[in-house]
Amino acid sequence: MALREEIFEQPTTLARLLANQRANITHIASELQRRTVHFVMIAARGSSDNAARYAKYVWGSRNQLPVALAAPSLFNHYNAPPKLDGALVVGISQSGQSPDIVNVVSEGRRQGAATLAITNTPDSPLGRAAEWVINLEAGAELSVAATKTYTAELMVIAMLSAALDKRTDAWTALDGVPAAVDGALAHESVISSAAERLQRIDQCVVLARGFNYATAFELSLKLKELTYVVAEPYSCADFQHGPIAIVDHGFVVIGILPTGTTSPQMRQFLQDLHQQRRVELLTIADDPDLLALGDYRFPIPQLPEWLSPIAAIVPGQLFGHHLTLAKGYDPEHPRGLHKVTETT
Repeated sequence: MALREEIFEQPTTLARLLANQRANITHIASELQRRTVHFVMIAARGSSDNAARYAKYVWGSRNQLPVALAAPSLFNHYNAPPKLDGALVVGISQSGQSPDIVNVVSEGRRQGAATLAITNTPDSPLGRAAEWVINLEAGAELSVAATKTYTAELMVIAMLSAALDKRTDAWTALDGVPAAVDGALAHESVISSAAERLQRIDQCVVLARGFNYATAFELSLKLKELTYVVAEPYSCADFQHGPIAIVDHGFVVIGILPTGTTSPQMRQFLQDLHQQRRVELLTIADDPDLLALGDYRFPIPQLPEWLSPIAAIVPGQLFGHHLTLAKGYDPEHPRGLHKVTETT
């Protein structure tokens, strides 16, 4: 089963990425620091778009770089690309094949902006379009659902942040990520049991905030593409502005709340949903007290908050895999999907 195998390859993939790409990423960071980069524009689709959401928080908080997500239609269909003076234009794509992502990076380079491709296929059209390329080092990913390439994208984003920041403690923290992901994988039996008990669900919401806002989107995507559950991601702040009305007794809520700046607020909000609206709550957390809020509990090892999304998505990947099996679907052949999707 390729999907499960690729989920379990992630500790090795991340360790290889650290070993093989640190020098390249450090060089790119040095080149960027010699230029005037005022903001970052990222073009991505699917899981890579969720990695871009992570970059908004990491590069914004740790490197003081405003990050915007590109609107590729402006570049392709409307022929009205924004001015990219002072930008770092980044394309993130596992395959590097999608023309709309390539076009954004190509236009950035035409305008004289710094351009970077983050891809598992360095010799792809995206890799050739950019000035610099970072190889995800994930090896062949056969499953339609991205797993190891997604966490590798997060790791690259975190490594570039560390290289730009130059604080040595960041690299020490990064060195601990593969072991943390391995620790998250150790709870597969708990996750499989929860999937069996929850096989009836056809809708849910996934709540997070801050760095793990990206995790909410990625976990929701995994549930949609593998299990066909209508899973909607929200910041817990946004969720209170209207969508909370859908929640009632027995509704399934997945809360992602590793220890950090936003976890006290997340804790209170999820506690209120559980006690007052009597939702069925699944928690992904690194602290026993936070885990204890849930009816279903997926523990992860503790990492610094800015790195926690790399481990926090792993139980979600396993849950998606096992829920797919519990529902009687084939995780290797999600309906209507292909590994490489080329959009224009």
